[in-house]
Amino acid sequence: ALDNVTQLVILSSLLIGVFKFPADLVLSRMVPGTALGVLVGDLAYTWFAVRLMRRSGREDVTAMPFGIDTPTLFAMVFGVLGPVMVATKDPVLAWKVGMATTIAIGVAKVALAFGGDWARRVVPRAALLGSIAGVAILLIAFLPTLKLLRDPLVGLVALVVLLLALFGAVRMPLGIPGAFAAVLAGTAIFWGRAWLGWGPGSALAFGAVGLAVPWPTLAWLDALGETLPYLSIALPFALVTIIGGIDNTESAAAAGDEYRTRDILLTEAGATVLAGLCGGVVQNTPYIGHPAYKAMGARAGYTLATGVVIGLGAAVGALSPLVTVLPEAAIAPILVFIGLEITAQGFLASPPRHGAAVALAFVPVAAAVVLIETGSLLSALGASPASLTGEAALAHGALLVLGNGFILTAVVWGWALVAIIERRFTVAGCLLAFASVATLFGAIHSPQANGALFWPWAAGSPVPPRLAGAYGAVAAVCWLAAVRAPRGTPERISA
Repeated sequence: ALDNVTQLVILSSLLIGVFKFPADLVLSRMVPGTALGVLVGDLAYTWFAVRLMRRSGREDVTAMPFGIDTPTLFAMVFGVLGPVMVATKDPVLAWKVGMATTIAIGVAKVALAFGGDWARRVVPRAALLGSIAGVAILLIAFLPTLKLLRDPLVGLVALVVLLLALFGAVRMPLGIPGAFAAVLAGTAIFWGRAWLGWGPGSALAFGAVGLAVPWPTLAWLDALGETLPYLSIALPFALVTIIGGIDNTESAAAAGDEYRTRDILLTEAGATVLAGLCGGVVQNTPYIGHPAYKAMGARAGYTLATGVVIGLGAAVGALSPLVTVLPEAAIAPILVFIGLEITAQGFLASPPRHGAAVALAFVPVAAAVVLIETGSLLSALGASPASLTGEAALAHGALLVLGNGFILTAVVWGWALVAIIERRFTVAGCLLAFASVATLFGAIHSPQANGALFWPWAAGSPVPPRLAGAYGAVAAVCWLAAVRAPRGTPERISA
């Protein structure tokens, strides 16, 4: 419950504080819709646990944990909602695009639920986890670190408390959870300093608390055209949570609780679609950690309690005071920790020989981060990318091409390098040929400022055909290597 509350507070803080979304839109529509997905998923997982308990006659059945997917939260904020807001200055349009993208993720998950095992066998972990790890270290950890350093007394104290608790296994006073202790320490310093008149804070005012019951809407249909450039985000994140759901179901089975994989996957898909239809902007997923919850004595009731707390808490507007009270620098360390953990998983859960592929997947994400920061800097200076000339314009154009569609680019690049490492040169060539076609339509490397898709003959720039031709050339090189490669899989020569 604390984890999910933190996610909703982070979502609200980023949208309101960084991208200047109206607080009413975020707290009365986006947050309740997203929380509704958590409520529905937790209710379903509670029922699955009760059903298993009755069927097996065991009293120690533990429900699968469920909640908001952290990497998707940041991908949606910095890859969809934020860019649309910056480009159009229209928060309602950005919200509609976020809803449509979330629904697309849910629909993709419904299809993948029937082919998740196949996808898990085909797509290498280095490609999937590498792209997510890039998001983790560069979006989830790096950008919040900038927030942390703007108020180092609050941010660094909270960060060290968190690292001591979660990496150093230092027990916090009264057994308080590490994340809560870190936020509490940072918040106490922030408001104590403000009370003494030594810093900001005294001018902050509480937002109104009121009912914000989510309800279905078709408003997202008005933004389907604007949503197309962002659909390249949907499939990779749908795929990674489906595979994560399969892994978590296997983890629960190893701990003694056998759930039907398809039930688990279809529930997360349905909850994501429902969240999007009701105004939500982030998908849901089963959480890792079932064996740990089971060891702590959790049974079926904890998911029921979590769903009710999150769903009802968002519906009655309980998050509004939290968003007002919690300073950004006190929340930022949690994001840094999450980013470090997800990045480490990208390397540790992939075969060591695929480490280069994981690292390669970071490159397009780095371009997206630089684009975000460059846009903020230019805006602060009263300029825009269109005002750049000479080498500056060329550099920004290269960043734009590399950063647009960065998630799909990261997956394709990482997968292609894994194929090369494994000497599957034909597969590598096919992936690069796919990248060539995707470039012609702007699914990756779009030169448009908003990352828009286009027909090959209407690109409006010479960059897509040049890149597509380059991808085609390297695909041919890989196929030539496949023809010339000796049969079998000889050992690779070490550097």
